Amino acid sequence: MNSVVIGSGFGGIAAALRLKAKGHDVTLIEKHPDLGGRARVFRKNGFIYDGGPTVITAPYLIYELFEIFKKDPQDYIKISPLKIWYQFIFEDKTRFNYSGNEAEMKRQIEKISKEDVKGYERLVNFTKKIFDKGFTELADVPFDKPLVMMQQLPALLKLKSYKSVYSLVSSYIKNEKLRRMLSMHPLLVGGNPFTTTSIYGLILYLEKKWGIHYSMGGTGNIIKGFEKLMNEVGIKIIKGKEVNKIITKNQKISGIQLDDQNIINSQNVICNADPPDVYEKMLNGNSKNSFLFKWKKNRMQYSMGLFVYYFGTKKTYDDVEHHTIKFGNKYKEHLDDIFENKKLNNDISYYLHRPSATDKSMAPDGNDCFYVLVPVPNNQSKIDWKIEGEKMKNLVIDKMENDLMPNLRENIKEDFYLTPDYFEKELNTKYGSGFSIQPKFSQSAYFRFHNKSEIYDGLYFVGAGTHPGAGVPGVLSSAKVLDKII
Repeated sequence: MNSVVIGSGFGGIAAALRLKAKGHDVTLIEKHPDLGGRARVFRKNGFIYDGGPTVITAPYLIYELFEIFKKDPQDYIKISPLKIWYQFIFEDKTRFNYSGNEAEMKRQIEKISKEDVKGYERLVNFTKKIFDKGFTELADVPFDKPLVMMQQLPALLKLKSYKSVYSLVSSYIKNEKLRRMLSMHPLLVGGNPFTTTSIYGLILYLEKKWGIHYSMGGTGNIIKGFEKLMNEVGIKIIKGKEVNKIITKNQKISGIQLDDQNIINSQNVICNADPPDVYEKMLNGNSKNSFLFKWKKNRMQYSMGLFVYYFGTKKTYDDVEHHTIKFGNKYKEHLDDIFENKKLNNDISYYLHRPSATDKSMAPDGNDCFYVLVPVPNNQSKIDWKIEGEKMKNLVIDKMENDLMPNLRENIKEDFYLTPDYFEKELNTKYGSGFSIQPKFSQSAYFRFHNKSEIYDGLYFVGAGTHPGAGVPGVLSSAKVLDKII
């Protein structure tokens, strides 16, 4: 059996390895000169910047891919747990160290709001129930038939999946600071906490189950370890070539055509590419698509965009944690501007990643390495990032300088930034969305783009746009679905 995998993000690599373990001849194609997709690596004058995912949860999903070939993951990668998972900074400059130490968590919650300690305990217990159903039971289940979804609806309704994550958290927690902190997880997978189904509250428990980890050498080292493994087991890797067409005959896949016009014949094509981009461009928006599919595709709502500012400093900021999340003054209003109104707002929230807090190899001696990620509207906004990019960069520097990094501007040694334009042009995501489609209930499981194409025999999807969704555990689980449908 010949299988071609398009795209080398975590989902594509996992799919390639799982299919190889099943005896397929596998070819992996990546348009860039390096593997990783969103998890690419940027190197600049001694600084190493992870392009995308920096929060590693459920590391067993990574280890599994080595173990199915009877390899020891420790020979390829080193993943280390973090003591403090996130430091939250609120607008009044108070800080909260979020971790797996439950006694310390409750102590900090008590300092903010004594009445919410019990509510926090109840919330954690409820998210365990969601986790047991939504992740343990359903994360690798194919939702390609309506009956599968219908069978799960009673349980999902019992778990209050009709509620948003923010609404769920608010039913247990009264303090607004704590509500923000405990409801922010959908933003890690491209969703608005006020509209994302409460099923994604399972992320809160998922973090507690396995902790939050860091890959020494950066997330890019995991990709490097996977590439070594793929070469060892005989997966053919083609870099620097883009697939411009998926070839079909009578609604059945027969192969792909590269941008150099070369054709690779294959019975299966697995896309670790944004589904709408695949259907619209690689399949030319085939008119034979059913009315129902066209309706589903056209009604999809997409995740926010991302402004990502990478910088290295000529000094170290030792009081900045590995992961920092800074909330702006407004929460719902700001998220409305991003997701609904599609406009920029100066009252930004941001996520700051400082890998050199844990791993000195990421920056030259005596220097520090960072990236800061700011949720922004996707390109449905028509924002001109050639103009707004520099403005956003300066706003972000000003905010960080004021919030936690004095004299930052004068200490920046290297920097560059990415906007939704990068995600649209280089990663081929519709509207430059950071995480493909939003994780709303009406866009989850059966209502997402299916892992097995609704239209073409032999076409499959892994990654953020299909079930179960974005985030490293999500896209790795999407590859596990393939085990059940190919």
